[in-house]
Amino acid sequence: MRIIALSDKPGWHVDDLRRAAMSMGHSLVNCSWLALSGRVGCDAGAVVQTDNAVLDDADAIVVRTMPPGSLEQVVFRMDVLHRLESRGVLLINPPRAIETAVDKYLALTRMEAAGLPVPATIVCQRHVDAMRSFDELGGDVIVKPIFGSEGWGMTRISDRDLASRAFAQLERMNSAIYLQKTIDHGGSDLRLFVLGGQVIAAMRRTANNWRTNVARGATTQTIEIDPSLRALAISAATACGAIVAGVDLLHDAAGKPYVIEVNAAPGWRALSATTGIDIATKIVEYAALLRSKSQERSHVTQ
Repeated sequence: MRIIALSDKPGWHVDDLRRAAMSMGHSLVNCSWLALSGRVGCDAGAVVQTDNAVLDDADAIVVRTMPPGSLEQVVFRMDVLHRLESRGVLLINPPRAIETAVDKYLALTRMEAAGLPVPATIVCQRHVDAMRSFDELGGDVIVKPIFGSEGWGMTRISDRDLASRAFAQLERMNSAIYLQKTIDHGGSDLRLFVLGGQVIAAMRRTANNWRTNVARGATTQTIEIDPSLRALAISAATACGAIVAGVDLLHDAAGKPYVIEVNAAPGWRALSATTGIDIATKIVEYAALLRSKSQERSHVTQ
């Protein structure tokens, strides 16, 4: 297979995917989001390309990251993915899954509609609404950016005066104000890695505060997953339409589980090191399986 990794820059995950691909006789190149260009009504055969590859010719494209950009840039990037998908290019993940998971509010609505337990969350735009929401959620909330990852930009607020100042600033910046009720999780949560409707690896993350992201210093340990939590993670990934997903779960003080987030471009460096599972190889193997099934269907229709 000719595999393309779409990323803002090469790094450990792209190198790991390349290692896995080459060990199975495939090739993998990294393409930059900023180098993407799309053609419409032109004589050249390529529809989408970068400096080093024609994306139409890829057997599989792994969307590794979605870097920040202007609204126009992000919309164009998603348009490109939709166009490639319509031309039969295998995308991991599909554009609808990326659009859903990157938007925390949209992801929560999809999961709630699927009957999954999610934290009490209110998203608004005005200071006055945010203050009412702060009180409604018990005066102890996590304020998050709707678009964000690895815990960056998150703040826990339990002081009403501080909340008022923070919400006023967000309103001045024309930002959506995303408030989530703080759940006492004892300083730990779970990351489950879903691939093709199966949980292939899982770990517990533990920190000495409410943030449990490995990028923020949390420690990890491998765990055996309860079947009910396994089903919960798979259902969360399915609700977001994700082939590959990092699903974050936590329990409150009473032991009730909640789905906190679905990441459609999850990292696995800490997870592979913790569990000993070669996740990159499993991703490439699954891409090859999907590609083979697609070719079989094409052959039957012919």
